[in-house]
Amino acid sequence: MNRRSCLALLTLLGARLPVARADDFLLGFTENLPPLNYLDGNGPQGFSVELLRMMVTAAGIGLELQVLPWQRAVQAAESSPNSVLFSLTRTPERDAQFQWVGPIAQRRILLYKLASRRDLTLTQLSDLAGFRIGVVRDSAADRQLQASGLKPGVHLEHGLDDATNVRKLLAGRMEYVALLDWAAGWNLRQMQLPYGTLQPVMEQDASRAYWYGLRLDTDATLVRRLQAALDALRRDGHYERLRQRYFR
Repeated sequence: MNRRSCLALLTLLGARLPVARADDFLLGFTENLPPLNYLDGNGPQGFSVELLRMMVTAAGIGLELQVLPWQRAVQAAESSPNSVLFSLTRTPERDAQFQWVGPIAQRRILLYKLASRRDLTLTQLSDLAGFRIGVVRDSAADRQLQASGLKPGVHLEHGLDDATNVRKLLAGRMEYVALLDWAAGWNLRQMQLPYGTLQPVMEQDASRAYWYGLRLDTDATLVRRLQAALDALRRDGHYERLRQRYFR
């Protein structure tokens, strides 16, 4: 977001939000999970990154961001006062561990096949037993598929990231791939392929959403200001216009 846009957003939202203190500041930690959050040559990018920058601008809060491997991001957030960890799936197990701002976006994991594979049909997870499924190692989707009885190296093909799994699917090295719906469209655009190249065949999980998680000792007033900024961005259409840039 450029300076002029930031000033316009402050003008639009400032009257509705509390006046910021000069020492208000957040350290943000995230991982490579495009298009929600990722690192490129210009620094941290993605939907959740841009959304957070809009929120802190509107709330008058300073922000510094780092993109790290997920476990390092978690450790850094745990040891840093006034930290925010994202994009974080909100679960009952995590609920008491953070102060929450959100939701950022729905977390919807789907199983995809190549649209050209008309020979493949899938009605339930047990039908996957005779096939190879691409999934990011140690992801929530990976753990869920293993819990359903699918075995790494037999049914599950582990990739380092979604792009690797999509390339393997295109090369015929697997029959299905588990992807966040945002990530499916994003990776196809990066590869300059039409969205119809992949066909969703089953919803694996749509019960959760992504949120920003702030440390429990963060000033509750700051947390409320961030939530108020996000709510205002939803009301005035900024959120939806940003979403359309990344998810279509």
